[in-house]
Amino acid sequence: MLKILTLPHPLLRKKALPIKNPLDKELKKLIPQMVETMLAKDGVGLAAPQVGQGIRLITVRHKDGNLVMLNPLIIKKSLIKEWDEEGCLSVPNTYGDVKRCKKITVKFIDSTGKLRKLTGEGMLARVIQHEVDHLDGVLFIDKAKNLRKLDIQ
Repeated sequence: MLKILTLPHPLLRKKALPIKNPLDKELKKLIPQMVETMLAKDGVGLAAPQVGQGIRLITVRHKDGNLVMLNPLIIKKSLIKEWDEEGCLSVPNTYGDVKRCKKITVKFIDSTGKLRKLTGEGMLARVIQHEVDHLDGVLFIDKAKNLRKLDIQ
């Protein structure tokens, strides 16, 4: 399992670099480790910078299987936005309300090197937007209202 970086680690605030070779051997090792870490930590998504890798890679938990997105690019956003609560593995025990587009279309390369396009709405759209923000050094706390910390004993 990979170690998840938490604030104030500087890598969380850096813009991640595009992946040049989607079939790279190191990448092939990293992807299942990221999925395993995301699931073990009960996360709904995980971005490579959160595990110390400054590359544009995200994993997203999905009902049809876990999504792996290399160089994800949101190409379409709905005008309709909605507020919902978010948290983050890199900002433990902190939650806040974030306004995000209800529906998005994302273009990405999958783990086999194939170019894909996916339209998601609701929770899927929210998670993808949250994870893509990580790739740009943006955390949910930068956008959240009503930030609150859980008092964990």
